[in-house]
Amino acid sequence: MSNGAQTRQKRSRQKILAAAERIFLKNGFLGTNMDAVADLAGMSKQTVYTHFKSKEALFIQVVIAMTGVAAHALKEDIEEPLDDRPVRDFLQEAATEQLLVVMTPQLMQLRRMVIGEAQRFPELGRTLYQNGPATSIRRYARVFAHYTDLGQLHTPDPIMAATHFNWLLMGGPTSAAMLLGDAGIPDKTALKRHAAESVTIFLSAFSNAKRNGVPN
Repeated sequence: MSNGAQTRQKRSRQKILAAAERIFLKNGFLGTNMDAVADLAGMSKQTVYTHFKSKEALFIQVVIAMTGVAAHALKEDIEEPLDDRPVRDFLQEAATEQLLVVMTPQLMQLRRMVIGEAQRFPELGRTLYQNGPATSIRRYARVFAHYTDLGQLHTPDPIMAATHFNWLLMGGPTSAAMLLGDAGIPDKTALKRHAAESVTIFLSAFSNAKRNGVPN
């Protein structure tokens, strides 16, 4: 395949994904059909099926694309360099950024939709989990292992500590958004305050400075 053909194919795929995202978020999984996606993308249904074999396959790719954008914004798709700055500074920045990137109407709508379909299409739930919470937890585990090596944290099990921190940070805001809709998403000021509180609570349990009686 020539470079020009590859470029055209990539653009077609991107147009389909963009159209599918809009329609899925507007109509839900059951209310979406491939004809509507094709019409909005400005191409034939046959072309849509050439790229994506089924509505389920298309939706999985929408989930991957939307969560991938968030992961990229949070640098979760790369192994970011870690330095020796205070762990509180790192976590405060990372936690605030995570909340501001994830707590958006689009991602919360996607999450509600996936949860609603998880029983019939468990692959949708697994995809969202692996590209969302699991990715964040792996990132924090790497960070906590690093800061434990530096002596700033005490996390003998970095995955466990990362799991605690991720859900301490995300549990409350996400639950509110799931049950209350877009109106339940806290504003930026509230999200920043929640990030700071989550970091303080986490460090009270896992900071080496606390264990040694030194303020952190």
